[in-house]
Parts: sequence; structure tokens; C-alpha cells
Amino acid sequence: MPDALDPGLYLELLRRALAEDLGSGDVTTRAIVPDAAAAEATLLAKGTCVVAGLDMAREVFAQVDERVRMQVSKHDGDLCHAEDVIGRVTGPAAALLSAERTALNFLQYLSGIATLTRRFVDAAHGAVTILDTRKTVPTLRALAKYAVRCGGGTNHRVGLYDAVLIKDNHIRIAGGIAEAVRRVRAGEAPGPIEVECQSLDEVEQAIAVRADVIMLDNLSDAEMREAIARIARRAKVEISGGVTLDRLLLLAALGADCVSIGALTHSAPAADISLEIETT
Repeated sequence: MPDALDPGLYLELLRRALAEDLGSGDVTTRAIVPDAAAAEATLLAKGTCVVAGLDMAREVFAQVDERVRMQVSKHDGDLCHAEDVIGRVTGPAAALLSAERTALNFLQYLSGIATLTRRFVDAAHGAVTILDTRKTVPTLRALAKYAVRCGGGTNHRVGLYDAVLIKDNHIRIAGGIAEAVRRVRAGEAPGPIEVECQSLDEVEQAIAVRADVIMLDNLSDAEMREAIARIARRAKVEISGGVTLDRLLLLAALGADCVSIGALTHSAPAADISLEIETT
């Protein structure tokens, strides 16, 4: 189970999400459900998934009505199978109905990311480190990267501020890899220097300036094999672009240290989780 996510990263986000959904009020529930009605509900996995986002789901219910209580039988990072009970929610029936979709939206989104990440981690068999990217829904990055950790993956850069990654456009503006690296070293940028390389010639340039990490971006298998041989452990090697489950072990066999996968956070399908309500 990963370290808990700081509530400060999502409390206001959940408030805005509820405001978006509820607006002036839940007209259907208000018309049908008596104020005094109570209910119990089961959070149920409808398929295999890795759970992530339970604290956020709990907070959604609490923001709608502080009397709602949520008890979990699974925790973030746990693997669930179809019909597994993830938890139970009790409280005013109207609150459960009004909070249901927002709570599930976050829970399904984050669990989807965690589930896809776990598939890559399991497929890697420890041969390479599975990294995420900055390809996240704007304002949801902290949540998405938390979900990656729930799935057993490793966060790459959180943002532009916490690590150096010299990409193709930086290289073009600087006039070459050597000058780009020189400028970084002349400044006060944090940590190791990573350089994105799109050809064997660029790999040679990155080796020459002693880059700490060399990213092989969309190279052919033959080019990657040759690049890794030339690097000869003088830098860590990251593979990016075209990383699929089917190709993962092949890429690992080339000798890379890690692979970065944008799909973990930009293309993960939502997990199938439902809230089944029973009146009491």
C-alpha cells in the first residue's frame, strides 16, 4: 500500500466536482427519497482491478453529508476480482444517491490507472522499472501519479520543476545536445541530467557529454540494441515510445533500466466498480 495522498491535493477538487454535478440540487432524489430515509450500500468490484482512490470516495460522501460512514474491506493497492466487496457505505439515502456518481468517477478513474500499471509491472517480472509520464489530465496529475504508485509503478517527473529532461525542442533551441547540457550544468537545475535521443548520432552526443540518463525515444529495436551497447552502462537507459505489454519483455531483454509509458495515465480504461444500494 503506497503512502496516503495528502488530502490538501484533492479536497477542493472534490468540492468543485460535486458542485459541477449537484448544481442547485439533485432534483430526482429530492422528489423521490424522504429526508428521513436511510440506506446501506456496497462498493462492488465488477471485474478484476487494483483499487485506488478510496480516501477520495470517502471524502465525497462526507462532503455531501457528514453523517455518511464508509468502511472498507479492501485498501488502495489491493487486487480485487469480480464480485469482491470493496467496502460498505451507510447513511442518509439521499446523500448516498447524490454522491454516488462523483465518488465512483474518481474511484473508477484512479483504479483504472492502478490496474493498467499493475499489468505492466507484472509483465515486467522485475526486469525493468515501469515509469509514468506527465501525460495526465490537467489538475489531476497528483491523483494519477498516486494511482500509478498503487499499481506498483514508479513516478518519473512530477512536473517541470523537479527533474531535468532535455527534449528535442530544447536541443533545437540550444543548437545541439552538448550546448543544452552545458547550459543546464551552468545553472542550478536539480538532480541528474536526462537527454532524449532520437537517433544513434544523438546517443553518441549524449554519451560524450556524460548524460546521467539517456532516453531512447521511438528508436527501432535494432537501433536500441546498438545504442545500449554503445552506452555500455555509462548512463542509465530509459526506453520511451511504443511500449506495449506484448513488447515489454523484448525491450527489457535489450538491457534498459526503465521504460516510460504515457498510456498508464492518458489511456487507462476506467475500472468497473459499482455502488449497490439497499434501504434500511
